[in-house]
Formats: sequence, C-alpha cells, structure tokens
Amino acid sequence: MGRLARASLVVLLVALTVLAPAAPANAGTPWDYPEFPYPATTYQEPFRGQFHFSSQSGWMNDPNGLVYANGLYHFFYQHNPHGLEWDTMHWGHATSPDLVHWTQKPIALEPGVHPGTLFSGGGVVDRDNTAGLKTGPLDPIVVFSNTNGVSIFYSNDNGRSFQAYDQGRKQIEIPEESRDPKVVWDAARHQWAMVVWSNRGGNGVDLYTSPDLLHWTFASRYAADWLFECPDLFPLDGGRWVLTSATGEYVVGAFDGRTFRTDRPQPKKMNLGTTYAGGTFYAAETFTGTPDGRVVQMAWQGGNRGSTWTGNATFPVTLGLVDSPDGPQVTRTPVTELDSLRADSRSWRNETVSAGGRDPFAGILADTYEITATFDVAGATAGQFGFALHSRSDGSADRTVVYDRAAGTMDGKPLPPTGGDVSVRLLVDRGQLEVYGDGGRFSFSDNVNFDSAAVSQGIRLFATGGAVRLKSAKFTRLSTSWGTAQPTLESTLAGPWHAAGGSWTDTAGGKQAQATGDAFYLSASTAADAVYQGDVRLDTAQAAGLTFRATADGAGYTVNVDRSGVVKLWRPGLDIATYATPLDPGATHHLEVRTTGSRIQVRLDHGTTPVIDATDTTYPSGRFGANAYHGSATVQNLNTGPGGFTAFTSGPWTTRGGAWTTTPDGLRGTASGNGFFLSDRTGSDFTYEGDVSVTNGTAAGLTFRATATGEGYTANIDTNGLVKLWRPGLDIATYPTPVIEGRTYHLKVRTTGARIQVWLDHGATPIIDATDSAYASGRFGVNGYAGNTTAQNLSIT
Repeated sequence: MGRLARASLVVLLVALTVLAPAAPANAGTPWDYPEFPYPATTYQEPFRGQFHFSSQSGWMNDPNGLVYANGLYHFFYQHNPHGLEWDTMHWGHATSPDLVHWTQKPIALEPGVHPGTLFSGGGVVDRDNTAGLKTGPLDPIVVFSNTNGVSIFYSNDNGRSFQAYDQGRKQIEIPEESRDPKVVWDAARHQWAMVVWSNRGGNGVDLYTSPDLLHWTFASRYAADWLFECPDLFPLDGGRWVLTSATGEYVVGAFDGRTFRTDRPQPKKMNLGTTYAGGTFYAAETFTGTPDGRVVQMAWQGGNRGSTWTGNATFPVTLGLVDSPDGPQVTRTPVTELDSLRADSRSWRNETVSAGGRDPFAGILADTYEITATFDVAGATAGQFGFALHSRSDGSADRTVVYDRAAGTMDGKPLPPTGGDVSVRLLVDRGQLEVYGDGGRFSFSDNVNFDSAAVSQGIRLFATGGAVRLKSAKFTRLSTSWGTAQPTLESTLAGPWHAAGGSWTDTAGGKQAQATGDAFYLSASTAADAVYQGDVRLDTAQAAGLTFRATADGAGYTVNVDRSGVVKLWRPGLDIATYATPLDPGATHHLEVRTTGSRIQVRLDHGTTPVIDATDTTYPSGRFGANAYHGSATVQNLNTGPGGFTAFTSGPWTTRGGAWTTTPDGLRGTASGNGFFLSDRTGSDFTYEGDVSVTNGTAAGLTFRATATGEGYTANIDTNGLVKLWRPGLDIATYPTPVIEGRTYHLKVRTTGARIQVWLDHGATPIIDATDSAYASGRFGVNGYAGNTTAQNLSIT
C-alpha cells in the first residue's frame, strides 16, 4: 500500500482524517543519495517504544521488503522522512542483527533518484544469483515496487544503495489498478512466485512465476472480496501455504506452482486489533531468507505518534500453524530474541486473587516489561480478572486487560480456556501493548500512550465478583533496544562506540562532532600494530583526525589535519611531528596510519610516501577512534586493514569539485555537476586504466592530461547509454553501449601525441580512436558527474 487516501474500502474512511497528506515532502537527487534526514534522538521521547521499531523521525506506514541478508535483518518501510503525515513515499531502512536491536539507516529508495511510485512491495535475497545482478562478494537484495505494474530495484552493498533494474521500467505491466508485489521462493519447484494485489473487477491477487526474478509469467488469479492490498504468500508447516491481506485476514491452502487453492475460503483473522490503515495492525509482511527457516512477521501500527515521528512496527513474531475444529489456524509468538532485553524478574505460583486480597504485583514499578500468567478459570468464582497497567495510587490506570469468564473473552475478543486454564502474555512498551494467549492462537496489538512518570508505573492484578487462582506468573523488566550500532558511520571496527568529550551525531556524511576542546569517539577495537585509515572533513573545527592506541578516555596517539595548514601527530603533552601543507578545510582528507612497534607512519590523501615517519613508545596498544578539536568536524570510513583505494604511485591527491571518500572497496565520489579527484602525477603519452562505476546518477570516468583544476580530457561511462571522450566545451567522440548503474566497467586510455584511444572492459580493439591537440600533458585523476561514483585499481604504464 502507498497512497492511503485512494483507498476504496469504507472501513478506511475512519482513518482518513489521520492519514491525509500534509505539506509536500521532498524528492532527492542522485548526487546526495542516500540521504539521512534525521535529527538526533536518544529514543527517549514520551510514548516512543523502547523495543518496538519506530522511524528516527518522520512518518512510517507499511513494512516493505523484509529480508535477512549478509548477516543482518533488513526492515524497509513506507516512509515520509520530511513530515509527520503520509506524503511522497520513500523506502525507509533499518537493520538489526537479531530482530530486536534496530538501527536507523539512510534512505533506501528515494523519489528523484529511483523512478516510479515507490509504494509498498516485497524483497528477497538472491543467494544463488538467479538474476545475474551480483557484482561483488555480497548477496544481492532485490526489491519490488511501483503501481499498475512492477519495477525492480537491487542492492549489491547490503542495502546501502539501490539501483533501478532496466532504468525502472515495469517488468510486469498490469493495466488495472494494482500495487504491493510480494515475492517468495517456491523451493519445491525451484522458482520465484509473486502475488500482486489488483482490481480486476474486484479484490484479489495476480500470481506470477519467474526463474530469475526478472522475467515473469502470469500464472493465475485468486479473487476474494476480503483480499484488499498488501498481500503476502508464504509456505508454513510442512508445505501448506498461507495467503494474507493487509487486514490480517488469511486462508490456508495449497500452491502447486501456478495456482493457490483452499477448501476453506472463509478467512480467519490473525490479529484482533484494529485492522484498518492507521489502526493497530495493518499491512503485515514476513521476512524472506531467515537463517533458521522461521517465518517471522511484522506489521504497521499507525496509532503511535510523538513530536518527531508517526507510526511504529509491531514486535516481530514467529508464525506457526495448528489445527483447530474450524481448520488450520496461524499462531503468533514473539521471537525468542526478546530474551536479550530481559533484566530483573519475579515469579509467583498458586496465588489467590480476589477483591481486597493480596496483590502479588503490589509495589512493582515498571515502564517497559513482560508479564506471563496462567489462571485457573474452571475453579474461579470471579466474573472478571486481569491487569491494570501503569496504574496510580488513586486507582486509575492507563490501560486494563480484562478477562470475562462468562463470555470467555479477553478485552472482548474470544479466548476460550484450554484445559480449564487461560494463559496470557503481555508486552508493555511506552506506546504499545501486545497481548498473546493460548499458545499464540490469540493475538491482539494496541497502541497506548502510557504515562512513564514514576507515580504512574504501577501494576495491579485484580479480580471482581469473586476469586481466581493464579497458577503461575512472571514479571520481567525489558531494557531498551536502541543505540547499539552506527546509523551512518561506516567502519570495520567493533562496537560499542562511546564519546569521550563533545557530542557526536549522525549525518549523511558520517559521524559529526561538536567540540569545544578535544573530543573523541572511540570503538571497542584495540590493537598494537595495524594499518588504520579514515576520512576527515573540517567543517568549522580547528582540527580533526584519527585516534589510535588510546585509552577509554581518548589518551593515546592522534594524527589530525589542522586548518592552519599542518598534519600533526600528537599525544597528550607532546606534538610528536608535524608536516606543513596547504589544506582545503571544506574538502575531505584521507589519513592513513601504519604502526610497527614504536614506529608511526602517516600518509595523507593517498600519497605513496609518508608525510610523517616518527617514533614514540608511550602507548604500545589501545583503542581506535576519531578526534575533533574546537568546532564541528565529520569522520567517515574508519577502517583497519589494507583495503582502500588502489592506485599508481603519487603524492597527495586533491579534490576539485564534489566530495571524495575512501571505503575498503575503493574511492567513492559524489558531485552535483563535474567533480574531479586529481593526483600530482603527470604524463604526455601513456596507457592509463582503471575500474569505474556509477552507483546512482550520470557518469564516471578517467581524467588525464589535466590542469590542477581538472580541465583536460576525460573518458567516461554515461548511464544515458554511451562511453564518451570529452574535454571542456567539446564531446570529442562517443560510443553507444548500455551502461548500467551499479555495474563496474574497466576503461583503458592510450595517448600518442594527438591520438587518443579508449577501450572498454578489456576489449581487443578500441571503441574510440580520435585525435585532439588541446592538452598535450597534465595530471591523472578520476571524474564523477551528477551522481555517486566509484573508482578503483588505477594504473599507468
């Protein structure tokens, strides 16, 4: 689902006042993708769930493309990052190692960068590379979106960036109103299957199959009045298949590779909350590719909001399937990873609960917690019993959960006893309440604005009209799940990270410091001898750099760039060595430190020769981190190991337009127009080659015979479908060929006097053979234009 206001079901009209769009949101541009438009937060705002995911800021609705890929769970979701109401859908992105501790990541799919209407959809991990989209060591994440047809987007860097397949053209054309594709692997037939909601004369899903995720064949249609938008189809429990709708209604049946059939077409409901758009349970989706084969589900809860965010996700549950008198029934049970949040707990057995009697929960004050309890209903005389949550001394409470013995209901929803007992499980968060019963057969999600003040954190177990025996109960305090990983800082160093001085916040460019004196941001990784490198940008700071062999408070060695025009290696109380050089405070500078015993070598901006080579024995080992001094500075790509930008021998490189940073995989550039990264190496006649790609945007290439400002020749790949040789004011020659975003291309240039030849991808013959005499000699470098680009493995012969 994407355009909430278009919904045609009468039940959705209830929510329209909540879901109406506000002021228009922003669309992005390729050169500044991926954006991270989130103000800093500690996730401690009133009503912010402490173990339920909510976007760091902005509006969220449907879960999208839930996958486990390359060691992380990825939660994508419908998102307006620029406002608190639905508008201009993006795909938000968060990751987790365990389904519990989520970290906000930059935007995944962004209007203006990715074509089409980026409404709800599904995703898979193409572990066997059936689509042939894989370009590196990581398994591709492939996601599906758009309306009235399906477009495909994919990521080869574990969700950091996405490219549009076939420039976003619809790979499935559906002339009727349609949306919300969901893809699943059909293992029995070794194929992919897709369900898409469409209005072919009424509600239902179209089913498609594919061997490779790219070429789809219409297989069949399953029509049902209840089956409105956001469908999901997945196998469960030994080959039976479940088909669901946005409202949490479902049927269980069989899928033969082309057709879904069920002998019980009357749907059941898997959650008994308010199951309309903007309610407490809507548009649930299951993860694909889970490492243990579990079917794990999350849904949208629209009723939670605060000053900076709107909406949250339900806590993830494992789905099961049990038989019942009226056919198979789906069960929902919180994932066992919840155990990682457990703190202190208390347990009781065989307590009698009655009006005026002893309350075992008396005296407990708690804000976020779990309660499990089993009651003997067969022997009870109480008409009702239950829990008053966030209760106060005056008898009031923010929410009561009540079991009615005569009606056999929990909060008015059917929960019949099993063997004379009723078992319940409550997850209480600051803005969310989830109630489970009868082994997961009963499931109820709610949004509640719990008052977290200490005077409102009581819990009261009550019974009215008699007594009930509490056979067993357990209270467990649950800790917060936030703040355990890095949203924007890319690093191979281990966490947790901590600040020692100043404030450190996340920006699109990395971790940004605000410091009055020295401020340090320190990882948990330690070493004695290492190669440590990273990118540093002086925003307003006097100096910033890399810290190593440090204590937990930052005492150790630091090498920094100083806007006065020096690179400095220092430790507390001593400037060990300095190197004077012109520095551009607005540019990103790359620092590399090599330590061998007492010897410390520093290289600047990919220069081959160290600018500092010194010895000091004060700190033999310690932590890695970053430093900023007196102002704001941004650090990024803090990595140990030999990876980075591989290029020919040169002195320090310089930036002329755009921003250039270094990942373990190579040089990354971003520019709104032309950006150049130039070495101090020059040449006249030569062979120059390297690997370039356009992550998103227009062009990337090799620059040669250039001036210090980048004016010279450039041979580039252009996503408009050509290889181009150009100089300022003139396209000298072009060669038409498909150029795909995210794909790496090898360019080779050979110059002999005025003759310039260009080869593509190790071809035997040049694709361009031209003459031009404007530039006889000059610098070597790389170029990026109107987008994000990468370069690696540059060589000159």
